Amino acid sequence: MRPLETFPNLVTMFFARAEQHGDSPFLWAKRDGKWLPTSWAETARQVRSLANALKALDLLPGDRVMLVSENRPEWCIADLAIMAAGCISVPTYTTNTERDHLHIIENSGARAVFVSSPKLAKTLVPAALRSSACRAVIGFEPLRIGQSGAIGFHQMADLIAEHPPAQLVTDFQRDDLACLIYTSGTGGAPRGVRQHHGAILCNVEGCVDLVDQEFGWGDETFLSFLPASHAYEHTGGQYLPIALGAQIYYSEGLEKLASNIEEVRPTIMIVVPRLFEVLRARILKSIQKQGPVARYLLDNALAIGARRYEGRRRLADLPMDLLLGAALRPKITARFGGRMKAMVSGGAPLNPEIGIFFEALGLTLLQGYGQTEAGPVVSCNRPSAGIRMDTVGPPMKGVEVRIAEDGEILVRGELVMHGYWQNPEETARVLKNGWLHSGDIGHLDDQGRLVITDRKKDLIVNDKGDNVAPQRVEGMLTLEPEILQAMVVGDKRPHLVSLIVPDPEWVRENGQLEGEALRHAIGSAVDRVNQGLSVIEKIRRFIIADEPFTIENSQLTPSLKIRRHIIREVYGERLDALYKRSD
Repeated sequence: MRPLETFPNLVTMFFARAEQHGDSPFLWAKRDGKWLPTSWAETARQVRSLANALKALDLLPGDRVMLVSENRPEWCIADLAIMAAGCISVPTYTTNTERDHLHIIENSGARAVFVSSPKLAKTLVPAALRSSACRAVIGFEPLRIGQSGAIGFHQMADLIAEHPPAQLVTDFQRDDLACLIYTSGTGGAPRGVRQHHGAILCNVEGCVDLVDQEFGWGDETFLSFLPASHAYEHTGGQYLPIALGAQIYYSEGLEKLASNIEEVRPTIMIVVPRLFEVLRARILKSIQKQGPVARYLLDNALAIGARRYEGRRRLADLPMDLLLGAALRPKITARFGGRMKAMVSGGAPLNPEIGIFFEALGLTLLQGYGQTEAGPVVSCNRPSAGIRMDTVGPPMKGVEVRIAEDGEILVRGELVMHGYWQNPEETARVLKNGWLHSGDIGHLDDQGRLVITDRKKDLIVNDKGDNVAPQRVEGMLTLEPEILQAMVVGDKRPHLVSLIVPDPEWVRENGQLEGEALRHAIGSAVDRVNQGLSVIEKIRRFIIADEPFTIENSQLTPSLKIRRHIIREVYGERLDALYKRSD
């Protein structure tokens, strides 16, 4: 099999794998209750036809094409076809608002957009019609939208059928731009990360090396359920399986994920910590229902697992460990299909307790670290190096990591982006002398494993790995007449909550509202703001502050920026209590 480092671009890698695997199944989706495959050869045929169709729509090399869809085979085919046509793929979240879509279309200059369904078209098409750049909308499904003088509406299946799968000239190189992945910055507006072919290939090469060295490279099966527009899934859930010649099954969603895992029997899964929390809760609930014997076995498994993790193995544990290996662990691993080599967690910090729980039950869980700006994988745990759940493992193959004097993690290598799209100021701020300044604080332990200790930047990363810029949400809240100041929190949490300072003047003008009347008024203001926010940005609960943020009480800096750590010291317990009320 051709070495990965010899591929000049992602498309060449895909076509090479397709030629090797021919009529073997590649992409799977469930339709009418049955898993149906698309072969490697058929996928390659559709990619070629669609790429030629894009050229026929007068799309030129370097043009940007936006992609808005749930995970499904058409997503992969469209992404590859965009690149095969020499264009730049712009994956975009399905949860984006019309305003978000318009910003990305205008900022990227996208000349065409793919959209999967009429439901998602409701927010995308109005943005496309308002844009100055977009000239074509291509639906995976019939959109039933009237024609527009400025924009042509097309069906993906029709374009594939109308254009022969002629050979393509894919002579672009590793340094050439592959995609723009938009990620929220602390300034609020999403920024387009310029990922070149070499950045993703470097990441994939490192991941293949890890799989091969630690588990052996065989007939791999992936179950894709994280948003394909997220850099983590885009690289780890799509291009890594392509590199491995693996099959990709597309999950039916989080509600059916557990049953999909048992049906598909994946060997590798790309996951986020929130999934482990959900699955842990389900396992605990199931074992509780099975009675005292099952609970006794679980308690012993967790106790032995904790001692093993801490390096305190006991000879007395051996008989119980053998019993657990026969009576408990096989039942748990069967729920994960029985073939799972590893589940790789990234996108957000993993609670070490969660990791130890799954390791104790016989499942290998690896925690990684990265950023969209780095392809995105920087480091990952390796069993051979000793898995420590409070670390994110050693740097991947081809990745250099060093720690700056102030503790900031710096990254260098082919995986580092070429900068932010049309944003030289931000590019210059994070790229210095070839090093990516991550904005995270950490250190390398005595085994060379990276330990993340703090965030240098204010960006919130929720428990699903989604990035939220707090300043953007806070700015929208303070535009409401009822609200003077606001601070939102939600790092490692399932949603955002907020601390709100009512505007004293508005309160006075409205009859000195207080108590429930004031809470109702503020709640109405929050509801209005939520209407313009994406799902991950919405404020689910709030509390009212005791007093305004001021320089005098140390809650504002002299330049009038809120001091988050000071405010958290005052209100932390009350903000945390909002999550307990949500449970």
